[in-house]
Amino acid sequence: MTRRPKRAKGATPGGGPSARLFARARAVIPGGVNSPVRAFRAVGGTPVFVRRARGARLVSADGRALLDFCGSWGPLVLGHAHPAVVEAVQRAAADGTSFGACTKREVELAELLCAQVPSMKRVRLVNSGTEACMTAIRLARAHTGRAKILKFDGGYHGHADPFLVAAGSGLLTAGVASSAGVPGAVAADVLVAPYNDIAAVERLAVRHGRDLAAIVVEPVAGNMGLVPPAPGFLEGLRKIARATGAVLIFDEVITGFRLGPTTVGVLRGIAPDLTCLGKIVGGGLPIGAVGGRAGIMDRLAPLGDVYQAGTLSGNPVAVAAGLATLRTLLAEDPYARMAALGETLARGFDEAARRRGVAAHCAQLGGLFTVFFGEGPVRNLADARRCDAAAYARFFRRMLDAGIYLPPSAFETCFLSAAHTPADIARFLAAAARALASSS
Repeated sequence: MTRRPKRAKGATPGGGPSARLFARARAVIPGGVNSPVRAFRAVGGTPVFVRRARGARLVSADGRALLDFCGSWGPLVLGHAHPAVVEAVQRAAADGTSFGACTKREVELAELLCAQVPSMKRVRLVNSGTEACMTAIRLARAHTGRAKILKFDGGYHGHADPFLVAAGSGLLTAGVASSAGVPGAVAADVLVAPYNDIAAVERLAVRHGRDLAAIVVEPVAGNMGLVPPAPGFLEGLRKIARATGAVLIFDEVITGFRLGPTTVGVLRGIAPDLTCLGKIVGGGLPIGAVGGRAGIMDRLAPLGDVYQAGTLSGNPVAVAAGLATLRTLLAEDPYARMAALGETLARGFDEAARRRGVAAHCAQLGGLFTVFFGEGPVRNLADARRCDAAAYARFFRRMLDAGIYLPPSAFETCFLSAAHTPADIARFLAAAARALASSS
């Protein structure tokens, strides 16, 4: 009798639908994926191909039900296929999927964003977080007449050229800190400081302040794993930007409407000059937004001399999904419950790691968390790099074997949603305890 070979831990069944789809994809898509981290190269095994999802659960092409803590990398704060969002999308699509013209819903979404984020006096809808951040930098340069921008090591603001210098997210997963194809002249205008190091920012401001157009930062870093801001860090950036005349840009593509029905800037009492949004404000459909001070935003065409345009900007279906999501968040206010679930998960994981003598801990803020395989808190990219990515890869595969889907990279953030329950957290912790036991 011929024995069937055992499948690799954490992999989808060998020769199954996901494996066959991945083989087909590699023939026509670079690397077989349309975003690099999906390739599973950092964790091993065959990528999961998803057939459908609802609430906090995915069903793979192989028929496996998976408890999802990736949440499409953040947009699905209500969970997959939330009825209000699905209904809004269906209703909007029935009226037409794209017009390239103005609609009532885009006005309503802009009004809602400005109402919930008072520092946003004007807002322009675009198609992605990358576009939002790219537009913010162009506005800052036009407003100041300067060229240089200051970003933070491990911060990721999309794949426009200036942001791929010392970037995080998928670039870290691939083991590189920049990208080929970025001209040296572009990189020369990018200053980089360690996250949470206000003294380093002050030194750069002293040297380059007269040339500094913008300081761009994730107010809670989410692309080198979850790294909250140190006390006084964001306030210090506001002070330095004001002193130098630079534009302070908060990239809240991940954090906007994630920790409350507004932005981190509002929750922390800090008003940036410009704020970039995405993910949640589109309810799972492609969208981005940049907004801020009227004197800066009014430089955009057709009022001003900064050009930005897009055929699908303010797409009616994406706007409908965003409106449904934000209105549901405002009505149901799930944030305290998500934060409580996150605290339970982090506390339980840390206790399990201590009991088993594993050097690992869970960083957590609200419904965001990251499992780091290393000692002590992670405050910046250097700390994140010292963590054991190979240990995370083993943990990822063991959790996937247990039916739990995490981001396939040690340098990403996990997401809870309003659809997760205490039973889901208990299941996560039971699986994590078993995975940690096999590591000790």
